Amino acid sequence: MAADLRPEVVLLDFWVSPFGQRCRIALAEKGVPYEYREEDLLNKGDLLLRSNPVHKKIPVLLHAGRPVCESLAIVQYVDEAWPDAAPPLLPRDDDPYARAQARFWADYIDKKIYDCQTRLWKLKGDAQEQVKKDLIEVLETLEAELAGKPYFGGDNFGFVDVALVPFTSWFPTYEKLGGFSVEKCCPKIVAWAKLCRERESVAKALTDPDKVFEFVQFLQSKFGFKQ
Repeated sequence: MAADLRPEVVLLDFWVSPFGQRCRIALAEKGVPYEYREEDLLNKGDLLLRSNPVHKKIPVLLHAGRPVCESLAIVQYVDEAWPDAAPPLLPRDDDPYARAQARFWADYIDKKIYDCQTRLWKLKGDAQEQVKKDLIEVLETLEAELAGKPYFGGDNFGFVDVALVPFTSWFPTYEKLGGFSVEKCCPKIVAWAKLCRERESVAKALTDPDKVFEFVQFLQSKFGFKQ
């Protein structure tokens, strides 16, 4: 019988997706080899549709052919499936409160940041001005949680950092669209982002901010939201 040459781990992803970048960072932190497969989101492939029939979205992690969907679920799965590969991303099982807090803030990022950034490039005028205020409030809330710590979990890079850091490539786009400075509003968040970018896993995963802005301009033009 011929050997099964299929890769053990496959990531279905899209180059600019901050959600997919979370998964890439987690896999790199754990040292897990995987095959990256770029998806055409305007013409979704059969494998993506079969693997995520509910949401039909990236990212999807395939491990031994079994799909795991949704980025935060994937990051947690990677952390637990390879527990000995590197320090844990989530706090250890013997600290359930810290684990719950990490999940809370990652969920907060999911609910708030993506919603604000999407509305920021879609809206104009007073509506966009309100989105800018909402976004600054979210970043200020996250900065208050970060406080004086190097990372959200303390001394070690972890789950909440993985959840938020891909969005930092979008900060220059927020600034151009909203007419404000993230660093002026939230200097500690910007300093944290620079610290995270010193990690090889982060530096290799994140998209160049200029490419992000070009992508947003493409979306605005394609869907009729041009400023």
